[in-house]
Amino acid sequence: MPFVEFIAGCISGAVGLAFGHPMDTVKVRLQTQVKYKGIFDCVARTYTREGIPGFFKGMTFPVLTTGITNAVVFGSYSNALDCLTQSQRNDRIQGNPASASAVFAAGCFSGLAQVVVTAPVDLVKVRLQSQTKGWAGVGGDGYRGPIHCVTVILREEGPRGLFRGGLALTLRDVPCYGIYFLPYEITCRFLTEEGQRTGTFAVVMAGGVAGVVTWAFATPMDVVKARLQMSGAGGRVYQGVLHCMSVSLKEEGVRVFFKGLLLNSLRAFPVNAITFLSYESLMQILTRPPAD
Repeated sequence: MPFVEFIAGCISGAVGLAFGHPMDTVKVRLQTQVKYKGIFDCVARTYTREGIPGFFKGMTFPVLTTGITNAVVFGSYSNALDCLTQSQRNDRIQGNPASASAVFAAGCFSGLAQVVVTAPVDLVKVRLQSQTKGWAGVGGDGYRGPIHCVTVILREEGPRGLFRGGLALTLRDVPCYGIYFLPYEITCRFLTEEGQRTGTFAVVMAGGVAGVVTWAFATPMDVVKARLQMSGAGGRVYQGVLHCMSVSLKEEGVRVFFKGLLLNSLRAFPVNAITFLSYESLMQILTRPPAD
């Protein structure tokens, strides 16, 4: 059973990423570049200068690795919940739900577990997404792709460069993954009759709600993370999390920490609804007892 969660998380993560990447690209550009007036301006300028492919920049690397990342997230969460509640997934489905504190703790653990995998991947994704026509990165050259991006970062910044913004990523993901699974579990219970298996509608709504709630909390640190990841690579140089926060607040006001919030919310509902629906459907298939 433990390995099954990793397989289901792997496939569901890839499905969700492929669906939401174009909106994620617009979000990253809004957070890291001040030249855009808003969502529609960013979309229009990206399309005019780069066409449809511009919205899919930086997607290759995450698609190839998101399976591992989501496998870690869902696998760590499910197995941590098993350990904390001393129960199995089927037991909880059949009327023995985990407590809110156990769900939050298991979610926090899953967030911490995936940071090591996510940090370099997310860094490369953000830098490729932020690369517009005429953009010059580290050393004055644009990145030709994910492998070239990694090579340039290692050459110019060393191995530590791949984890730039890692602290901000940790501060974002550890509490937010605890929050992520909590509204999902609560919404599923609310929309499911006692003793019944959670239906498709409940999973879709719960996944969407979980995504929106989580990004409402995650967006401020997501802005800081993105800016730190671009620090010295076509973006302003920051000395750390607190320096980035203070400079951004001083120059752009408190609204800066909510850049991309609307887009995050619009993207989060369908992406997370699809991710959770894929995960739950795969779990039903993979854990179905063999026919007699």
